[in-house]
Amino acid sequence: MVELKTPDEVESMSVTGSFIAGLLDDLTEHADVGVNLLDLEHHARDLIRDRGAESCYWDYAPSFGRGPFHNVICLSVNDAVLHGLPHDYVLRDGDLLSLDIAVSIDGWVADSARSVIVGHARPADRRLVDATEEALAAGIDAARPDARLGDISAAIGSVAHAYGYRVNTQFGGHGLGRTMYEDPHVANVGRPGRGMRLRPGLTLALEPWFTLGTDRIIYDDDGWTIRSADGSRGAHSEHTIAVTDGAARVLTR
Repeated sequence: MVELKTPDEVESMSVTGSFIAGLLDDLTEHADVGVNLLDLEHHARDLIRDRGAESCYWDYAPSFGRGPFHNVICLSVNDAVLHGLPHDYVLRDGDLLSLDIAVSIDGWVADSARSVIVGHARPADRRLVDATEEALAAGIDAARPDARLGDISAAIGSVAHAYGYRVNTQFGGHGLGRTMYEDPHVANVGRPGRGMRLRPGLTLALEPWFTLGTDRIIYDDDGWTIRSADGSRGAHSEHTIAVTDGAARVLTR
């Protein structure tokens, strides 16, 4: 069921979103050559604890995972693109790191992700990250009252196709509010003019993610980390937004 939020509820979600934006800024500054992923995980835990927030990932146990997720952030490196399980790995020059986090403050959730390049960037990696950011911006711009859900999907997919990237349809964006996952699902490719009509108060996490070479994915033995099937690198950008009477409001900025 799709739940529309009141203006006060959207404002509460924006408090959570602002915290997440600051947390990701902090972690981005810390993500450098020689830093261990576990250090980033524990720093995120400290920030969440100090704010009195609650991780949406800790003890998360969906059907596709292997047991509860006992971390507060997903950290995916290079060909890992989604749900990366933090582990004992030291970042190297040129690594492409995706950070994805969702937390709740006073019962209201926000979700955001970004990809950063550690040290010196390969041109192909920079182009890939740019594509996800442009696709996210296009999806946000399409999220206007009386538009259709398919307009968002089509906007995201058109950017991917313009860059020459294939789009995986197994994982995409979603509704959120009191919980991390609510209806509707938001595919990263679709047909304009299709799907539910967008109304003010609808809150969505839009999250385009692409890889350099494929739309197929495989899972690590940890049951969580999702990689490109061909070993090519991936990138991921995400914001929580609210549909308004005009342009969408970005809550995680």
